[in-house]
Amino acid sequence: MNGRLGIIDWGIGGISVYKLITQKRPEVSVVYFSDTGATPYGKMSRAELIARLNTVIGFLKDKGVSHLVIGCNAASTAIPYLDPQGLKIEGVIDAATAMTARLKPKCLGMIGGRRTVLSGVYRKAFAERGIKVEQRIAQPLSALIESGDTSSDKLRGQCKRILTPIRNCSHILLACTHYPAIENMMKEFVSPETIFIDPAAELAKRTMSWALDEKKPDAVYTSGNADQMASSASNAFGVVLKNIKVEKLGSSARSG
Repeated sequence: MNGRLGIIDWGIGGISVYKLITQKRPEVSVVYFSDTGATPYGKMSRAELIARLNTVIGFLKDKGVSHLVIGCNAASTAIPYLDPQGLKIEGVIDAATAMTARLKPKCLGMIGGRRTVLSGVYRKAFAERGIKVEQRIAQPLSALIESGDTSSDKLRGQCKRILTPIRNCSHILLACTHYPAIENMMKEFVSPETIFIDPAAELAKRTMSWALDEKKPDAVYTSGNADQMASSASNAFGVVLKNIKVEKLGSSARSG
């Protein structure tokens, strides 16, 4: 029997992947889990992140998920250490690296969260392909987008600060699935010739051959605030999420 497709992200970033998959395969049954009730994945220790993701994977397995997309770069750094619990898991880092390499960038920049950048996972992967990358930590961007902000002066100021040092790169990899929501704004602060690389399409493409359940309706869960998730997903990606259910999943949820 085929299972359902699961998507994990700390927040709404993975909705960009969900949107593409459901456009191409509207018949497929998807279970999305947003973990905003837990400490941001980029701020967890490796041990905490692994334990939390294994808990979420177990929850999704109980919901009938057989194939899993991890749409969060910080979470994807932990994939080699996870217990897949029988699920096929695809993360965003391999997809992003392969997509970028095919474009043969003359000068590659990358923006991502602190864990993603400091892990060195992209630098190593690109070095193996003979590609040098200039990385910038862009931590404030995902938090602002998660709050529903896609147009404020504060967000614009952060974009300018983060992008100006790499504005002349031929390509800039968006190493966080939140960032495509503000691509038009980011274009203001780079060269007109700069190409932004959004790996969501490549990640979605990798799921096209998966044999998946086509009967059950989609289900959306969050460990955080369902109303905030619905509002931010609509504002950032134009996706309307209905009947979001709250699941705290144990002691990793942050207090307050």
